[in-house]
Amino acid sequence: MSIISWIRTFPLVQFFLGWAQELIMAIIKTGPVPQHVAFVMDGNRRFARRQKLEVREGHSAGFESLAHILEMCYQVGIKVVTVYAFSIENFKRPAVEVDAIMEIARTKLLQLIHHGDIADRYGVSVRVLGQRSLIPPDVLQAVDQSTDMTKNNERAILNVCFPYTSRNDIATAMQLTITDVVDKGMDPNDIDEKMLEQHMLTKDSPPLDMLVRTSGVERLSDFMLWQAHQDCSIEFVDCLWPEFEPWRFSWMLLKWGRKKSIEKQRREMEAERKEI
Repeated sequence: MSIISWIRTFPLVQFFLGWAQELIMAIIKTGPVPQHVAFVMDGNRRFARRQKLEVREGHSAGFESLAHILEMCYQVGIKVVTVYAFSIENFKRPAVEVDAIMEIARTKLLQLIHHGDIADRYGVSVRVLGQRSLIPPDVLQAVDQSTDMTKNNERAILNVCFPYTSRNDIATAMQLTITDVVDKGMDPNDIDEKMLEQHMLTKDSPPLDMLVRTSGVERLSDFMLWQAHQDCSIEFVDCLWPEFEPWRFSWMLLKWGRKKSIEKQRREMEAERKEI
């Protein structure tokens, strides 16, 4: 255990950190808050190696970290959270690790829909985005159960990308768009960005405001490539995902809110100058 982790075990320190976190969250709520945030939850395996744990335990710690971040997101008013839970490319990993991730995913999806948990408390609709044909039957059963039981929740959304890649999403959207155009006898020249977006897995979500990737790796790894446009703020964090705590995310939200406030003031000033 590090010195910082040891210090945090003291009740007084825990009380102060909790109070400080509540204060920061109250400040965040007063300013602009992103409506859609995405996370690349990277670093679970490295966390396991550093802590001398089994890989399975690293992934389990990652899901626990996700629970804390989700709770904070919904508390401050973020409407949609999209997480990169499993890439199609991850099937190339050792079978033992893939099986462990699948079992953890099945367990955690079912936990989400238990009474009193995040989905119930914050009115979260769980949506699993990806290639259903690649999901094992027992996990698919948990997927269908979690999505069906939360489909009437309307206050917030949790998009779980599993198994997913952005290129696959774009390619599939292209195929669906072309099929739609042919079936309706439309002119192919009428195909535009909006039409393509209506066939993507994230079609029911607002534009992506912020994308966060942990572990210090500065790439998107085939995640939300279309959605991470020029208006999306991308944050690369040095810590591993199981170490990504709400206070780190708090500062990102404060920075995002300040940036949006400045942009709004600038637009208002420009509008006033045009009226003069």
